[in-house]
Amino acid sequence: MNAEVGFPQMTKFMTGDGLNLEAEYLLPSKVKAIVVLSHPHPLYGGEMHNNVIDSLFESLPQSSFGTLRYNFRGAGLSEGTHGQGRSEIFDAEAAFAYASLLADSVPVISVGYSFGADVSLSTDHSNLAAWVGVAAPLALLKPEEMRAGHDERPTLLLVPQHDQYRSPSQAADICRTWVSTSLSTIDGGDHFLMGHAESVTKATTAFIANLVDS
Repeated sequence: MNAEVGFPQMTKFMTGDGLNLEAEYLLPSKVKAIVVLSHPHPLYGGEMHNNVIDSLFESLPQSSFGTLRYNFRGAGLSEGTHGQGRSEIFDAEAAFAYASLLADSVPVISVGYSFGADVSLSTDHSNLAAWVGVAAPLALLKPEEMRAGHDERPTLLLVPQHDQYRSPSQAADICRTWVSTSLSTIDGGDHFLMGHAESVTKATTAFIANLVDS
Protein backbone atom coordinates (compact mmCIF):
# COMPACT_ATOMS: atom_id res chain seq x y z
CA MET A 1 0.00 0.00 0.00
CA ASN A 2 1.28 3.47 -0.88
CA ALA A 3 1.97 5.86 1.97
CA GLU A 4 -0.27 8.87 2.49
CA VAL A 5 1.57 11.86 1.07
CA GLY A 6 0.94 15.57 1.52
CA PHE A 7 1.68 18.39 -0.90
CA PRO A 8 5.11 19.70 -1.95
CA GLN A 9 6.30 22.61 0.16
CA MET A 10 8.63 25.30 -1.14
CA THR A 11 11.34 26.43 1.25
CA LYS A 12 14.90 27.76 1.41
CA PHE A 13 17.93 27.17 3.56
CA MET A 14 21.31 28.83 4.04
CA THR A 15 24.71 27.39 3.19
CA GLY A 16 27.73 27.58 5.44
CA ASP A 17 29.11 30.41 3.32
CA GLY A 18 25.95 32.47 3.61
CA LEU A 19 23.87 31.79 0.47
CA ASN A 20 20.13 31.14 0.43
CA LEU A 21 19.18 28.15 -1.72
CA GLU A 22 15.79 27.42 -3.23
CA ALA A 23 14.34 24.04 -2.22
CA GLU A 24 11.19 21.94 -2.09
CA TYR A 25 10.23 18.98 0.09
CA LEU A 26 7.56 16.29 0.09
CA LEU A 27 6.84 14.29 3.23
CA PRO A 28 4.65 11.21 3.70
CA SER A 29 2.57 10.83 6.86
CA LYS A 30 5.11 8.36 8.22
CA VAL A 31 8.74 9.12 7.37
CA LYS A 32 11.18 6.19 7.46
CA ALA A 33 14.03 8.14 5.85
CA ILE A 34 14.53 11.42 4.05
CA VAL A 35 16.24 11.55 0.70
CA VAL A 36 18.21 14.59 -0.48
CA LEU A 37 18.20 14.94 -4.28
CA SER A 38 21.07 16.75 -6.02
CA HIS A 39 20.52 17.76 -9.65
CA PRO A 40 22.66 17.73 -12.85
CA HIS A 41 25.10 20.40 -14.04
CA PRO A 42 23.56 23.88 -13.80
CA LEU A 43 25.68 25.28 -16.64
CA TYR A 44 24.06 22.74 -19.00
CA GLY A 45 20.46 23.30 -17.97
CA GLY A 46 20.44 21.14 -14.85
CA GLU A 47 18.10 22.18 -12.05
CA MET A 48 15.88 20.58 -9.41
CA HIS A 49 12.99 19.90 -11.84
CA ASN A 50 15.08 17.59 -14.04
CA ASN A 51 13.15 14.51 -15.25
CA VAL A 52 15.08 12.03 -13.11
CA ILE A 53 14.92 14.24 -10.02
CA ASP A 54 11.18 14.76 -10.65
CA SER A 55 10.58 11.01 -10.72
CA LEU A 56 12.51 10.41 -7.51
CA PHE A 57 10.95 13.40 -5.74
CA GLU A 58 7.39 12.28 -6.48
CA SER A 59 7.79 8.51 -6.21
CA LEU A 60 9.94 7.90 -3.12
CA PRO A 61 7.38 9.34 -0.67
CA GLN A 62 4.97 6.59 -1.78
CA SER A 63 7.32 4.21 0.04
CA SER A 64 7.48 6.40 3.19
CA PHE A 65 10.71 8.12 2.19
CA GLY A 66 10.53 11.91 2.38
CA THR A 67 12.27 13.89 -0.35
CA LEU A 68 14.11 17.21 -0.41
CA ARG A 69 15.35 18.71 -3.66
CA TYR A 70 17.21 21.97 -4.02
CA ASN A 71 18.87 24.18 -6.60
CA PHE A 72 22.63 24.52 -6.44
CA ARG A 73 24.02 28.04 -6.13
CA GLY A 74 23.29 30.10 -9.21
CA ALA A 75 20.51 27.77 -10.43
CA GLY A 76 16.84 28.75 -10.36
CA LEU A 77 16.20 31.18 -7.51
CA SER A 78 19.24 30.11 -5.49
CA GLU A 79 21.74 32.81 -4.68
CA GLY A 80 25.37 32.82 -5.78
CA THR A 81 27.23 31.66 -8.86
CA HIS A 82 28.46 28.30 -10.10
CA GLY A 83 31.48 27.02 -8.18
CA GLN A 84 32.86 24.23 -10.41
CA GLY A 85 31.66 21.57 -7.98
CA ARG A 86 33.86 22.61 -5.08
CA SER A 87 31.63 25.37 -3.71
CA GLU A 88 28.59 23.17 -4.31
CA ILE A 89 29.82 20.88 -1.52
CA PHE A 90 28.64 23.65 0.85
CA ASP A 91 25.22 23.40 -0.82
CA ALA A 92 24.96 19.64 -0.33
CA GLU A 93 26.16 19.91 3.28
CA ALA A 94 23.45 22.48 3.98
CA ALA A 95 20.82 20.31 2.29
CA PHE A 96 21.77 17.30 4.43
CA ALA A 97 21.56 19.46 7.56
CA TYR A 98 18.17 20.89 6.57
CA ALA A 99 16.82 17.43 5.80
CA SER A 100 17.76 16.34 9.31
CA LEU A 101 15.57 19.14 10.69
CA LEU A 102 12.61 18.18 8.49
CA ALA A 103 12.43 14.64 9.82
CA ASP A 104 14.06 14.14 13.19
CA SER A 105 15.76 10.84 14.07
CA VAL A 106 15.46 9.20 10.66
CA PRO A 107 18.37 8.43 8.34
CA VAL A 108 19.31 10.87 5.59
CA ILE A 109 20.06 9.32 2.20
CA SER A 110 21.96 11.21 -0.49
CA VAL A 111 20.87 10.65 -4.10
CA GLY A 112 22.68 12.68 -6.75
CA TYR A 113 22.37 12.61 -10.52
CA SER A 114 25.26 13.42 -12.91
CA PHE A 115 27.02 16.58 -11.61
CA GLY A 116 24.89 16.25 -8.49
CA ALA A 117 26.20 12.71 -8.00
CA ASP A 118 29.84 13.77 -8.04
CA VAL A 119 29.14 16.62 -5.61
CA SER A 120 27.05 14.57 -3.21
CA LEU A 121 29.41 11.57 -3.26
CA SER A 122 32.06 14.04 -2.06
CA THR A 123 29.92 15.40 0.79
CA ASP A 124 29.25 14.04 4.27
CA HIS A 125 27.02 14.75 7.28
CA SER A 126 26.69 13.12 10.69
CA ASN A 127 23.12 11.93 9.94
CA LEU A 128 23.92 10.59 6.47
CA ALA A 129 23.30 6.84 6.19
CA ALA A 130 24.11 6.10 2.52
CA TRP A 131 24.91 7.52 -0.91
CA VAL A 132 23.38 6.80 -4.32
CA GLY A 133 25.16 8.13 -7.40
CA VAL A 134 23.12 8.10 -10.62
CA ALA A 135 25.17 8.42 -13.83
CA ALA A 136 28.07 9.86 -11.87
CA PRO A 137 30.76 11.19 -14.24
CA LEU A 138 33.39 10.42 -11.58
CA ALA A 139 35.45 13.18 -13.13
CA LEU A 140 34.11 16.58 -12.12
CA LEU A 141 35.67 15.99 -8.71
CA LYS A 142 38.49 13.50 -8.06
CA PRO A 143 37.09 10.02 -7.34
CA GLU A 144 39.90 9.28 -4.89
CA GLU A 145 38.75 12.28 -2.82
CA MET A 146 35.06 11.35 -2.77
CA ARG A 147 33.94 10.69 0.80
CA ALA A 148 31.61 7.87 -0.20
CA GLY A 149 34.46 5.78 -1.54
CA HIS A 150 36.32 5.62 1.77
CA ASP A 151 33.43 5.00 4.13
CA GLU A 152 31.79 1.91 5.59
CA ARG A 153 28.31 3.32 4.98
CA PRO A 154 26.81 1.79 1.81
CA THR A 155 27.08 3.41 -1.60
CA LEU A 156 25.15 2.43 -4.73
CA LEU A 157 26.28 3.55 -8.18
CA LEU A 158 23.58 3.34 -10.87
CA VAL A 159 25.36 3.46 -14.23
CA PRO A 160 23.43 3.69 -17.52
CA GLN A 161 24.42 0.94 -19.96
CA HIS A 162 25.18 3.46 -22.72
CA ASP A 163 26.38 6.41 -20.62
CA GLN A 164 28.31 8.76 -22.91
CA TYR A 165 30.56 10.02 -20.10
CA ARG A 166 31.27 6.98 -17.94
CA SER A 167 30.53 3.41 -19.00
CA PRO A 168 29.71 0.69 -16.45
CA SER A 169 33.11 -0.95 -17.01
CA GLN A 170 34.94 2.36 -16.57
CA ALA A 171 32.98 3.15 -13.41
CA ALA A 172 33.75 -0.30 -12.01
CA ASP A 173 37.46 0.19 -12.70
CA ILE A 174 37.57 3.67 -11.13
CA CYS A 175 35.74 2.50 -8.01
CA ARG A 176 37.37 -0.90 -7.60
CA THR A 177 39.03 0.18 -4.32
CA TRP A 178 35.92 1.83 -2.87
CA VAL A 179 34.59 0.19 0.28
CA SER A 180 30.92 -0.77 0.82
CA THR A 181 30.14 0.15 -2.80
CA SER A 182 27.94 -1.74 -5.24
CA LEU A 183 27.33 -0.97 -8.91
CA SER A 184 24.17 -1.66 -10.90
CA THR A 185 23.60 -1.06 -14.61
CA ILE A 186 20.51 0.70 -15.94
CA ASP A 187 19.82 -1.44 -19.00
CA GLY A 188 19.29 0.49 -22.23
CA GLY A 189 19.80 3.91 -20.68
CA ASP A 190 22.24 6.62 -21.66
CA HIS A 191 23.47 9.52 -19.52
CA PHE A 192 20.24 11.50 -19.89
CA LEU A 193 18.02 8.53 -18.93
CA MET A 194 15.04 9.60 -21.03
CA GLY A 195 12.48 6.84 -20.63
CA HIS A 196 14.48 5.23 -17.84
CA ALA A 197 13.67 7.40 -14.83
CA GLU A 198 11.34 4.71 -13.50
CA SER A 199 14.19 2.19 -13.51
CA VAL A 200 16.30 4.59 -11.47
CA THR A 201 13.46 5.16 -9.02
CA LYS A 202 12.80 1.42 -8.58
CA ALA A 203 16.47 0.64 -7.96
CA THR A 204 16.83 3.55 -5.54
CA THR A 205 13.66 2.61 -3.65
CA ALA A 206 14.82 -1.00 -3.26
CA PHE A 207 18.26 0.10 -2.02
CA ILE A 208 16.80 2.46 0.60
CA ALA A 209 14.13 -0.03 1.71
CA ASN A 210 16.77 -2.70 2.25
CA LEU A 211 18.78 -0.22 4.30
CA VAL A 212 16.05 1.13 6.58
CA ASP A 213 13.90 -2.01 6.92
CA SER A 214 16.73 -4.42 7.73
